[in-house]
Amino acid sequence: MHVLVVGSGAREHALLLALRRDPEVDALSVAPGNAGTSAVADQYELDVSSGEAVTALARGIGADLVVIGPEVPLVLGVADAVRAAGIACFGPTKDAARIEGSKAFAKDVMTTAGVRTALSEIVDNPAHLDAALDRFGPAAGQAAWVVKDDGLAAGKGVVVTSDRDAARAHAAGLLDAGHPVLLESFLEGPEVSLFCVVDGETVVPLLPAQDFKRVGDGDTGPNTGGMGAYTPLPWLPEDVTARIVDDVVKPVAAELVRRGSSFSGLLYAGLAITSEGPAVVEFNCRFGDPETQAVLALLESPLGQLLRAAATGELSDQQPLQWREGAAVTVVLAAENYPGRPRVGDVIHGADAPSVLHAGTARRDDGSVVSSGGRVLSVVGVGDDLTAARASAYATLEGIRLPGSHFRSDIGLAAAEGRISL
Repeated sequence: MHVLVVGSGAREHALLLALRRDPEVDALSVAPGNAGTSAVADQYELDVSSGEAVTALARGIGADLVVIGPEVPLVLGVADAVRAAGIACFGPTKDAARIEGSKAFAKDVMTTAGVRTALSEIVDNPAHLDAALDRFGPAAGQAAWVVKDDGLAAGKGVVVTSDRDAARAHAAGLLDAGHPVLLESFLEGPEVSLFCVVDGETVVPLLPAQDFKRVGDGDTGPNTGGMGAYTPLPWLPEDVTARIVDDVVKPVAAELVRRGSSFSGLLYAGLAITSEGPAVVEFNCRFGDPETQAVLALLESPLGQLLRAAATGELSDQQPLQWREGAAVTVVLAAENYPGRPRVGDVIHGADAPSVLHAGTARRDDGSVVSSGGRVLSVVGVGDDLTAARASAYATLEGIRLPGSHFRSDIGLAAAEGRISL
């Protein structure tokens, strides 16, 4: 099986490494890729937002399966174009990808499916903003205001703050840019990311993970695309994971089928485990970054066969997934000034270890690897438990040099020390 992975981040690097372990995968390609993925797959230039370009490349190289990593091409309908050409594709249709592309659509689906989520309100008129803010946040007895861009924002369109002026400024900026704003009630409780491979109403969950969105230790500073993650969650009982599948993912998948927008691909539920049980923070229509890097590090079942089964309507025939014992931790190394405009073009030293996954990197003509984006690398540590996995990841980070770079030192620490409980 020849698999083409579309994308250029650490998520795609992790997918390629996991696919390479599948005995039925005999050829791997990636487009556009980065400086790290070129070592594990044939690499091609590509406009990932063009269904015509992705389809032409898949045909030209004889790909049997196309795996689309990022959300933007999925929301734009690239998977539809690939399927229309008769090529198996792992990734939802444009209609189904609205579960991430429009928070208003996702809220409507959840309401109809009876899935617990935060109370919310869409604001599309600046004149209505102040009154809406009064119905949320500390003004309404909640811990914080939650202000979101209704569309795609690469994980950085969300502000969670107890400062009304900051909440209002973020919302006003979105409205001025022509983006509707979603205000939500604040959900108390530890967060969980659960990836599920889905085809119609068939749902196969992966290991639950927890990611870290804020840039600084102790969950300080602005939101980012993700600064790290770990799996599994020693504080989350197995029956809670089963409850999320039964009470959240399956009803949403069934509702999408009912609407004629059947989901086929990776459905990612981001949840808060509140005192009343799981409640949805958001849905994504693809593998999440950085959780993917940790989750796939523990997967022993053949990934290519799993993704092909979902893409070809055979997911219900798959055997239960097998997982490596132990834990995995991902720590993101970010460029100077990230999540603001990052410093780029600096040479990276020490990033050639097998546990280093590339994201914002490029290779110069002289062979040197330089930074080319905000989240530059993901370092994955695996061990018998979270403490050992953390030690492995941070030991690798000590050997990497990138001027001005930064990373969080507390990924998975609270869980390793038993400081998270329900």
